[in-house]
Amino acid sequence: MNLTRLLILHAVVTFAAGVVLIVTPGLIPGSVNIHLNPEANLLCYLLGACEVSLAVLSYYGTKLRNVEAIQLICLTFIVLHSLTAAVEIYAFSQGASAKIWGNIALRIVVSGLFIYYGIAKKSKVL
Repeated sequence: MNLTRLLILHAVVTFAAGVVLIVTPGLIPGSVNIHLNPEANLLCYLLGACEVSLAVLSYYGTKLRNVEAIQLICLTFIVLHSLTAAVEIYAFSQGASAKIWGNIALRIVVSGLFIYYGIAKKSKVL
């Protein structure tokens, strides 16, 4: 694994999640027992649009050569995934399904990977 591979993998997974949120808005929330009324689909559409935008940032981050710019992208993803894990823990404390713990663990791992490959190693994407 290196930062380029991490950014590409992140782009693919994030893009896929965004498309799923837009095309089948109830699928991802339903996987953790959250069922939305059709009127709430707009929230999934907006989140899906954000996910696709982050996928573009992740993919095109592999084209950059400026270390500070690359580290800023990595920091953005660290904050995104860490904060998402934190609010998912909060959601669990408010009654969300225990199924959410898989996503929490994944977010923590992804944050750790971006810390290691994007910040600690002071990686350049080449």
